[in-house]
Amino acid sequence: MNQPNTSTLPPRHGVALVVSGPSGAGKSTICRQVLADRPNMRFSVSCTTRAPRAGETDGLDYHFLTRTEFESKIAAGEFLEHAEVHGNFYGTLRAAVEPHLRLGGDVLLDIDVQGARQVRLNSTASGIGAQYAFVFLAPPSLAELERRLRGRQTDAEEVILRRLAAARREIAAWHEYDYLVINDEIPRAVAELTAVLDARRCAVAAWIGDPLAPQE
Repeated sequence: MNQPNTSTLPPRHGVALVVSGPSGAGKSTICRQVLADRPNMRFSVSCTTRAPRAGETDGLDYHFLTRTEFESKIAAGEFLEHAEVHGNFYGTLRAAVEPHLRLGGDVLLDIDVQGARQVRLNSTASGIGAQYAFVFLAPPSLAELERRLRGRQTDAEEVILRRLAAARREIAAWHEYDYLVINDEIPRAVAELTAVLDARRCAVAAWIGDPLAPQE
């Protein structure tokens, strides 16, 4: 029986880990830890037409574009997903994700439910949709989510109520995802998200060529 020669295995596509979840679920904390644990993983930096805030760096926090530049990229089909929110555009460029997947690199995308729906549709059309893993990160309960939001002590009451209403809508979409991670404890959530990445990297669809073909 022919055994694969691990020193000459053919290349495989990388994984795009698409993470969504309501404000207060702990997405930023969990994603930062996963990126720290996997230094070769790339974070997908979004584009926006809003003005930079104090301390923000172009290319690090966002790619800051003019409205004309953004609309030109929309027309050219350069976005995996995009949306207009409160008068400003936000979006994820294909060039920030797909070339890295084809070279075997992993990419993490932190996007909302609406964006994830667009990514699923557009990644399938690209021919490498099998390498997108969609993960919904949820709080243990709405009561815990409210406790976390109020614990920040940074938002006005109307902002908290608006975030809770948005959270209810987003949580209702959890069944659209491939995986559900409940963030009751940060280390466990990080481990589960990393496990999703590792499992997807082992998927048959990831391989380019036949890793079990006889090696010369």
